[in-house]
Amino acid sequence: MRLSEDRISHVSHLIQDMIIRNRNIDILQPEERILREIKRTITAELQFEDEADAAARRTIQSLSRRVPEGSREWDVLYRKYVEEELGRRKKV
Repeated sequence: MRLSEDRISHVSHLIQDMIIRNRNIDILQPEERILREIKRTITAELQFEDEADAAARRTIQSLSRRVPEGSREWDVLYRKYVEEELGRRKKV
């Protein structure tokens, strides 16, 4: 799912506010740096999900038989291939 820059910024501010309010966390970095890192992390995760989506779609299209998008079989294969891509990332 793609989020706009405004949504990423909003979610990042919410996360930062929760971190700052948590009295069990000592913050050693300036708030601007924390916010920048939160935004970078969210953006990187979304980008990876987009890459996993594209890889899964390519894999399904490369099958020897045509699997119509939206069919039950396509959905099962899509989830399987996305999970494989996510699993590869965890190993890296």
